[in-house]
Amino acid sequence: MRKIVLAAGAAVVAVAAFVGATTPALAHKQATNVCPNGQIRFGLEPYDAGPKLAAAYKTLISALQAKLGCPVKLYIATNYTAEVEAMRAKKLDAGEFGPLGYIFAHQLAKAQPVAVFGTKARKPVTYTAALWVPSDSAIHTVAQLKGHTLALSDPASTSGNLFPRFAMLKAGLNPDKDVKIEYAGSHTASLLALVNGKVDAGEVNSQQQATATAAHQFDASKFRTIWRSAPIPNDPITVRGDLSPTFRSAFTKALFSLSPAQLKLVDAELGVDAGPMIPGSDSLYSQIRDLVALEHIDIKHIG
Repeated sequence: MRKIVLAAGAAVVAVAAFVGATTPALAHKQATNVCPNGQIRFGLEPYDAGPKLAAAYKTLISALQAKLGCPVKLYIATNYTAEVEAMRAKKLDAGEFGPLGYIFAHQLAKAQPVAVFGTKARKPVTYTAALWVPSDSAIHTVAQLKGHTLALSDPASTSGNLFPRFAMLKAGLNPDKDVKIEYAGSHTASLLALVNGKVDAGEVNSQQQATATAAHQFDASKFRTIWRSAPIPNDPITVRGDLSPTFRSAFTKALFSLSPAQLKLVDAELGVDAGPMIPGSDSLYSQIRDLVALEHIDIKHIG
């Protein structure tokens, strides 16, 4: 049985707050707003490395603050499972989770998906997981990863662990014994481990490929894929399950009212050319829940 352990009691989040001095108008709204304890603590997993992740969310956070009339603070977790732990400990009121992180957060903190990133056709945005090797590598199949080093992003990452593990299992490998997995900590770090020759293979999902290519960090002509997943539903934005329906409704309405310009930087960071926010649902992530069961990642043993 595979366990993913949350570090309870540790410093679970790094703070990146984008809230300036409170204006008189905002101070007036704070007295009557529906935000939990007069503010919103919004969590985010560190799917990218460096300051550009926080910068990309600055516009979104500022827009939510203006629409809801209360301070909105962005907390970037130290790792994927730390965000789940923070919501379970009621240190977060809302948050964007990767699909696998959402399954954990729904189980442990009753996280409710209220919105997802939509395409211009108002369909849920999807992405793909992929395993890459250098173009001159002797590795051509997932089965040939046996005995080799593989960079994955994080144990609680959907495209950076759950789906690659499934690919290895289908190829007849035991991921914990047959492959030398190295968790890099983020999709950026996994890509750089591959690019810099630190590992024999690495996971680079379609979103990271797009953003790294645009940043001139990745030249796909020098590498090739040995496996790519089916489309994966993108991150849901959630509200902690014990918060009031009034707040959930107001928060959801604010998300749906965000303009393309207010979502542009986040869309670019996610590597998608998305449209508006659209309603989210638990059923959208049924496939992820099925893989959790198939791979024996027992949520009951987390923490």
